[in-house]
Amino acid sequence: DGQYLPLQTWPDSINQVNKMALLTWVKETGIDLVQINGQRQYGGPPPGWVGGPPPTGSEVFIGKLPQDVYENTLIPLFQSVGKLYEFRLMMTFSGLNRGFAYAKYSSRRSAKMAVTALNNFEVQKGCSILVCRSTEKRELSMDGLATSLSQKHLEILLQEAAEGILSITLYPSPYQKQAQLAVLKYSSHRAAAMAKKSLMEGNTRISEEGLRVEWLKPDLKQRLRCSEEKPSAIWVPRGKCSGSPKQAHVPPSPVLGKALDLLDTLCWRRHLGTPLFFTKCVQANPDGWLRFWCQVVIPGYPLPLSGFTWVRQDVSGASGHDKAKDMLAMQVLRILGES
Repeated sequence: DGQYLPLQTWPDSINQVNKMALLTWVKETGIDLVQINGQRQYGGPPPGWVGGPPPTGSEVFIGKLPQDVYENTLIPLFQSVGKLYEFRLMMTFSGLNRGFAYAKYSSRRSAKMAVTALNNFEVQKGCSILVCRSTEKRELSMDGLATSLSQKHLEILLQEAAEGILSITLYPSPYQKQAQLAVLKYSSHRAAAMAKKSLMEGNTRISEEGLRVEWLKPDLKQRLRCSEEKPSAIWVPRGKCSGSPKQAHVPPSPVLGKALDLLDTLCWRRHLGTPLFFTKCVQANPDGWLRFWCQVVIPGYPLPLSGFTWVRQDVSGASGHDKAKDMLAMQVLRILGES
């Protein structure tokens, strides 16, 4: 999808001196800059990198950049405080930068040093840049989906749009009648950003009229959480009666509440891939009980695992969808003999 930097195709009349300085630097250093969807990227991982990606919290946001400053200035500057894993400069079609970039370091400590050393640094005379910790948003909201769209079909369409989706949660839309809203959680900020761009540009088979794709806003997240408060839950195997449970006595379990993390660890240890969860509230009773259908797909496991769980609404702060996923994860751990 990416292509190596075609510097010679830029409009020559715009910022020619700095572009030529960048081109010279690229040739002298042998550095690879790759153009991907409106941004230029170095690394991710860089040459010689060993191991997995850096931990969350290792990325900084760089703002207030003069539009004629490029990687030949910025990469050496940000490498001066720590080892860079990745550097991404947002670009316009004319070859100017869009005024902001992201630098991901090998550690949180280096990211902290970059903020301390380079925030308000004067990169050009009279031009001080902003450097702060990146929020690394990973969740999108997609509003306006047809009520007939199933979770399984949506999963297939989203996997076509971009890689890295971890979970999909469907809600009745709080903004549109006869519509669904999906909350999409991705493995990284970059994966979420690529998915957002692809979905907004219509590069998928999701062609709903009035479809809105945005970063998940904190107030919407809180609103969705508050609509389905819960602490108590009951696991109901397939085929059981769909009425409210008569009693909600869930035996204490050291696994409940930690099952998602335990399942992630187990799948990593057994090289099964990252579990992908799907949940949908299929019944809401007047007495406060919610019934969820849940499914988990584990890439290295032969079949998807699914069932129903009852969730009780009350004043707990966690989402009913999250509790349903945790209940399913606990069942999967039992199936795999790990609880």
